[in-house]
Amino acid sequence: MKTSNPVLARLGQAAERERSAGYAPAGPYGQPGIPQQYPSQAGYPAAPPTVAPMTVDDVVVKTVALLGILGITAAAAWVLVPDALVGTAWIGAALVGLVLGLIISFSRMANPALVIAYAVVEGVFVGMVSKAFETAYDGIVLQAAAASFGIFFLMAMLYKAKVIRATPAFVKGMIAVITGLFAVMLINFVLAMFGVNTGLRDGSPLAIGFSLVCIVVASLSFVLSFKEIEDGVRMGLPQRYSWVAAFGILVSLVWLYIEILRLLSYFQGDD
Repeated sequence: MKTSNPVLARLGQAAERERSAGYAPAGPYGQPGIPQQYPSQAGYPAAPPTVAPMTVDDVVVKTVALLGILGITAAAAWVLVPDALVGTAWIGAALVGLVLGLIISFSRMANPALVIAYAVVEGVFVGMVSKAFETAYDGIVLQAAAASFGIFFLMAMLYKAKVIRATPAFVKGMIAVITGLFAVMLINFVLAMFGVNTGLRDGSPLAIGFSLVCIVVASLSFVLSFKEIEDGVRMGLPQRYSWVAAFGILVSLVWLYIEILRLLSYFQGDD
């Protein structure tokens, strides 16, 4: 299976490796596949490895678990980190999360420990960002969280109803746009550390437009994840890869939440 989602790009390759190792994918209706038989040294067929296939329910459970970990960590960071260290913790968590995210995205193995560690680090990041914005604009965190989950469920319904489909052209276009936005945001972050204002995050019309673009792209990125999960279940990927699928959804949710938080802050009056 060819895959284009940068977060779930290894799922197809994983299926190939599992099949090479003797794992049989699930049948067309989700029933377990018939495993291949391998001769043992005694001349009798050896029992193949037993691997439970990934299901949509597995991905849902893992996603909820990661969101729970992120939420608990965010709340703990909000309460425990002193106000004087919010900026330092914010930047540190963002950098560590970036490194962990890249490792998970481009590694060939589904490592639950890494995915959980990413959720913890992102919890610190989200907690610090939320605390800073909530201190400046009362009630903005709840609004951003409600909007983020609302958009997520809306995209899930649109995908299920086949209103939006991940066609090859759609996938290629999304990957190009996401890559471009990531590069722009990374460059802007580095320049901001040196005191250079590009106008992308200062509340100007350019900043509002940039946040709107990011929100639209982050919302559409759920379609890529839904497609990869659908294909992974169809091909009978091992259950542990549900962690990778859940990670992909978590990345999009955090990105969407931060962008909505920024956009809402632009329309808040000075206190």
